[in-house]
Amino acid sequence: MLDKRPWEAIFSQVLDTARSLGVTEVEAIFAGGEHALTRFANNAIHQNVAERTAHLSVRPVIDGRTARAGTNRLDAAGIRRVVEEAVALTRLQAPDPALPPLAEPEPCPVVSRFFPATAAVTPAERAQAVAGAIAEVESAGQTAAGIYSTDATFFGLLNSRGVSVWHGETMARFSITAMASDSSGWAKAGACSHLDLDPLALARAAAAKAVRSASPRELAPGRYTVVLEPAAVLDLAGQMFGDFSATAIRDGRSFLTDRVGVKLFGGNITIRDDVRHPLQAGAPFDGEGVPRHPLALVEAGVVREVAVSRPAAAAAGVPPTGHGFPLPNEYGEAPVNIVIAGGDTPVERMIASTGRGILVTRLWYIREVDPYEKIFTGMTRDGTFLVEDGEVVCGLRNFRFNQGLIELLSNVVALSPAVRSSGEEAFEMVVPAMQVEGFRFTEVTRF
Repeated sequence: MLDKRPWEAIFSQVLDTARSLGVTEVEAIFAGGEHALTRFANNAIHQNVAERTAHLSVRPVIDGRTARAGTNRLDAAGIRRVVEEAVALTRLQAPDPALPPLAEPEPCPVVSRFFPATAAVTPAERAQAVAGAIAEVESAGQTAAGIYSTDATFFGLLNSRGVSVWHGETMARFSITAMASDSSGWAKAGACSHLDLDPLALARAAAAKAVRSASPRELAPGRYTVVLEPAAVLDLAGQMFGDFSATAIRDGRSFLTDRVGVKLFGGNITIRDDVRHPLQAGAPFDGEGVPRHPLALVEAGVVREVAVSRPAAAAAGVPPTGHGFPLPNEYGEAPVNIVIAGGDTPVERMIASTGRGILVTRLWYIREVDPYEKIFTGMTRDGTFLVEDGEVVCGLRNFRFNQGLIELLSNVVALSPAVRSSGEEAFEMVVPAMQVEGFRFTEVTRF
């Protein structure tokens, strides 16, 4: 677990240096940890890397001005230099009447997300798990590629008003793509404990998708009933949560402008932001040390709450929600612990109830087309299947889609139980699979 004492000693040096420069209001953020990764391709491990990082970021507040400077030099000279740089930068800024004073201490929720056994995973242990996954894919006549990573990280924030909040966390992620001559399959999972991952099961799932989607047919573009597996739901629905921001709404760059309190989605859509959810990860406080409060973002299709940082809260005369980014920033805040409530319909039952439709494993290369209606384009990949009369018939060539999120979340007819799901990058949410009517595919891709 995180030993706070060295960092508290560094903060004392930060305070002493700031005071020697005539500054009494100062905030420091400490972040870093140990990151290790085993990468494999062509059915062989080809890279094992590990790094240890530590970073100090200092932000003074001087007469309504603020700025930030950072360093990874944590000796006495490095600490003094970064404080001097932060103070000099701050004095060059114009006063900001909307800048709040430093945060005051508040009780913070406790979450336990550090697993010593995960922090201690060795390259040999990762290699053994990878070897088993490769053997599973290879036995199906396919080629495996992917990553197995383990991290042990820390994040702490202290300020001169007495805020002292800390979070230590471990995270393990396993991703695998199984490639055949004309098809592929993919699976990925992440968890705070590596014991919650099953690389062999993920490899089997990826290999099975590659087998099932061999010799893909071409289907005409159009509107279809789709079964979106959790990763596909995350890939697409995850694009909208930066808009659940009081600052974005104030600036007119959110699709929720003039829509809070409006029923935008189907009555079966309920979405929360909840750092304490057992499948979630991350610190229970934000970039100013404010405790994260649970948010009812959407209730039965109605947009209810949005994230509010301290600057936005001061402007609106409401309490902050604990979702602000470190100041100074131009984005304000966003919910980061998304939980889309699930239902009781497993994917198998969704497929069985589909007369003619498409099963989608995941999406990629997603780009926004219309920011107000939240229309996105992108492509399917690594397992796209034709469903007829309640059964998966064959693999399909991949599609490009052009789909609005408001429309999609208004046409959901079934939800699976929610699970922790991973996307292309280290982006994860708790989401269900969804059966959706009228999903719009615009063309067949070349890939």
